[in-house]
This record gives sequence, structure tokens and C-alpha cells, in this order.
Amino acid sequence: LDERKLFPVKVSEQTVQAGVRGRGRRVRMRDLAVVYGPLSDLLSAGVPLLRSLDTLNRSATNPRLAQLVTDVRSDVAEGRTLADSMSARGGVFTPLHVAMVRAGERAGFLEEVLANLGGFLERQDELHSKVRGAMIYPVILVLIGSLVVLGLLLFLVPMMQPMLGEMALPLPTRMLFGASDLLRHHIALLGAVLVLGVLGARQLVRSRSGRHKWERWRLKMPVMGKVTRSVSIARFCRILGTMLKNGVPILQALAISRDAVGSEVMAASVDDAADAVRSGEPLAEPLARGGYFPPEVVEMIAVAEESNMLDKVLVQVADTVERRTNRLVDSATRLVEPLILVVLACVIGFIMVGLLYPILMLSSSVR
Repeated sequence: LDERKLFPVKVSEQTVQAGVRGRGRRVRMRDLAVVYGPLSDLLSAGVPLLRSLDTLNRSATNPRLAQLVTDVRSDVAEGRTLADSMSARGGVFTPLHVAMVRAGERAGFLEEVLANLGGFLERQDELHSKVRGAMIYPVILVLIGSLVVLGLLLFLVPMMQPMLGEMALPLPTRMLFGASDLLRHHIALLGAVLVLGVLGARQLVRSRSGRHKWERWRLKMPVMGKVTRSVSIARFCRILGTMLKNGVPILQALAISRDAVGSEVMAASVDDAADAVRSGEPLAEPLARGGYFPPEVVEMIAVAEESNMLDKVLVQVADTVERRTNRLVDSATRLVEPLILVVLACVIGFIMVGLLYPILMLSSSVR
């Protein structure tokens, strides 16, 4: 108002209409990446924060995102920090984002934090898109194969039962007839058992002990467990390296980085490492005791601590782990399709053997 040579003659508080915040599409991770990157560029160019938020608001195409930027801009105009405004909207901004932005505001490297957040979300969205795109064909195979198997069990097998009912049937045929009878006569019971199983598993995962066991099992899976660990390690190393590079104390940087791993089990390992660092131990040793960081990563961190180059080495480790993770995901997705084809072939082959074997026995006895 002062720049426009205006003076308010009347000031009154205006209430926000209910329901405005919920209009439009929900804010996705890729939408936040679109916000973080340009906001970092504008701040790096010397544009004030309020004017940068106004620019982002005008360029936003998602109504929900535009309303979100407007709300954040209003809080900042009232004197709140950007981190406090983001923290008030925990349904959109994760605690990791809030903690990194708060550290950037306090230490004076907000532009770099926002750029790293934007790049991190873009890489995460790219990985998710790659996995989703690679799984389209396997999912179609599973759906078509399941429909074929259900059709055989519900229609073809019942037609064969009267013909073979008086014979001494082999084990595969008895199993096949039993599965067909179960599907045709007890479908409601199967549905109830399936629903109860899903609800029970969901309730178990929500509990503290169940969630802990699920996390441990997920991290130890043959292929996906390695991918999950690699993604968590890359995020941890990149964020910790960025914090240390900009002068954040290591204990505070570890507290922020622990939220980036995305796993309570690995976060507990990072907490143990923070306690060890607080008592004077180096960082590499407690990370190695946790058992989730690969030996080569632990060795690189140990060498970096001795050479006082931990911030640079952590970022290099994150780049290396991300490249390996992308190659691992590509290899795993290529193996999914033939594996599903083999499983479907075995199931359909079992059904055919269960039907044809007694027919061959009957024809040989007739001869």
C-alpha cells in the first residue's frame, strides 16, 4: 500500500468462506515439485517471498494448488514463517519438508533447500511413474489369467465332473474338483473370509508391534526390500549432506534426516547413530551396527569423516545409490512379466492335467 501511495481509511477482519480449501483436485507430490523449484529460482533471483508466492499463485493451473499458495501467502503476510505456514497444513506438507524449510530459513539457505526438495520430489515421482508404467502389462496379464482360471473352474470343470464322478480320481483332479465346488457353492464364505483377512491385516499393520514387524519384513524382501532400503538410504544421505554443507550442526541434521528414510525401523537406526554421535563416536560405526546400510556406503562415510568431507561424500553416495536403484528397478520390472507368464502357465497346466489325466485313464481302460 505504501508503494502504491495508498492509505487505508477502514480496516476490518474478513472471514474465510467454508469449503474453499477443498475445491479442485488434491495436491500431489508432482504439484509440490512445481512449487518448490520455481520458488527457489525466484528467491535466488532476489524476488521477495511474498511477491514470489503471488507469481506462483498466478501461474498455478490446479485450483487446489492455487488456493494452497494463497493460504500460505496470507500466513506469511501476517508475519508467520514459511515453515510455520507449511506446518499448519500437515495434510499436504510432510514433516520432512517442514523441518528442511525451517532449517533453511534459520541458516539462510532456503533457496537451496527448496531446489533440493523440488529435485527430490521429481526423482521420486519419476521412479513411481517408471514402476507404474512397467507394471501395467503384468497387471493386465494377471487380470486376464485370473478370469481364465475362474472361467475354467466355474464352467468347464463342472461339465467334466459327471463324466468322471465314478472313477478313482488322481490327486490333481480331486483338488481341482474341490476348488470348483468351493467357488460355486461357498462364494459368500470365501468373500467374507477375504474381507476379514484384509481388515485383520490392516488392523495389525496399524498397531505399533505389527507395523514394526511389517517394516522389518518389507526391508528384507528379496528384490523390493533392497529397492526400499536403497531409496531410503539415498534420501537420508542427500538430505544429511545438504544440511551439513550449509552449516547445520550434525545432531540437528540427523534429526531432520531421520524423517526422510520413510521407515520407522531405519529411523530407529538413525536415532541410535545420533545418540552415538552425541556421545563422541563417529557416524559410520553405529550405522554399520544397524545392519541396513550396505558395507560400501558405511566405508565411504567412514573415509569421509576422516578426511572431513562428509557433506560432499554423502551427496555423491546419494547419486550413486539412486543410479543403482534405477538399474535394479529396471531389472526387477523386466523379470516380472516372464515370472507371471510362468505362474499362469503352471496354473492352467495344472487344470489341464487334472482334467485330461483321468480322461486318458478312462480311454486306456476302455481299450
